[in-house]
Amino acid sequence: MKIALLMSGGIDSSYSAYLLKNQGHEVIGIYLKLHEDEKKHAINIANIEKVSHHLGIETHVLDAKALFKEHVYDYFVRSYEQGLTPNPCAFCNPKMKFGFAFEKAMEMGCDKIATGHYARIENGHIKEAFDMSKDQSYFLFGLKKEVIDKIIFPLGNMLKNDIKPIALKELPWLGTLETYKESQEICFVTDTYIEVLKKHINVDQKGLIKDVNGKVIGEHKGYMHYTIGKRKGLTINGAHDPHFVVNIDAKTNTVIAGTKEDLLQTQVVAENFSLSNDFQEGEYAVKVRYRSPKTKAYVKIDNGKIIANLEEGVFGLASGQALVVYQDDLVIGGGWIEA
Repeated sequence: MKIALLMSGGIDSSYSAYLLKNQGHEVIGIYLKLHEDEKKHAINIANIEKVSHHLGIETHVLDAKALFKEHVYDYFVRSYEQGLTPNPCAFCNPKMKFGFAFEKAMEMGCDKIATGHYARIENGHIKEAFDMSKDQSYFLFGLKKEVIDKIIFPLGNMLKNDIKPIALKELPWLGTLETYKESQEICFVTDTYIEVLKKHINVDQKGLIKDVNGKVIGEHKGYMHYTIGKRKGLTINGAHDPHFVVNIDAKTNTVIAGTKEDLLQTQVVAENFSLSNDFQEGEYAVKVRYRSPKTKAYVKIDNGKIIANLEEGVFGLASGQALVVYQDDLVIGGGWIEA
């Protein structure tokens, strides 16, 4: 089988190339140039060329920076400007890796596309990884059915901690463990998201902090420095109890702060992105953040909105994050949280 493998220059995708080649497949490596950091690209491409040389696989470097800027980077900046908390990886996957790159792979005559994601496929659905500590199914909720049918996740049944020592033993030319840093959560954020925003927006416009009743209780250094649930950096006049960011009003440059109890919500409303038209309302499990555990909920669709009534409330629900719906360990779909 001819398989396009998205390669990052890291151990996971390099070992995926080795596994697929060993299984007898023709592997075509694809590296996507997404961000503007050419130094980082040069290091990654050098690693990929090493893999290409030793395994004897063809590789292609595709420049997708303009498309990435339009669909992912600008969305990231715009979201913070609007007081939202974006999820660029979940946005990038259907647009870039399993959109643009998938189309290129099909044009190259490939039968399937593979990545080093920690996830699995079952019955036409994304399934949670065997290694739940590294499971990335949450970020893949937006993929189309016709794309899922052509995906292979070579590492889906493996433990992340096992892969590095095995890969470096079987492929000694990869180098040493110290050579490979843990991949960044967001590829274009080197330090903090604020450093990215500062290139485009004045993030240091002071404004008022109000409580949930509208009373002024302090001053903030600029609303984009804060995300829902954040406690650090809040200066509250005369506060005895810890205060957290409960809401952000970008239009009035106001941060709303409250107690932890004020963060508790039992209903989530999201703009539907990938739940199918034949979705049956009922009891499911949902995730509202990547690192949050799944929680039981009654889920339905109403006028294009996913409404999830949670069995147990969640803290720190952030507009702009993804609501992902699961049936046991299968991803059914999801959308973008509005409230």
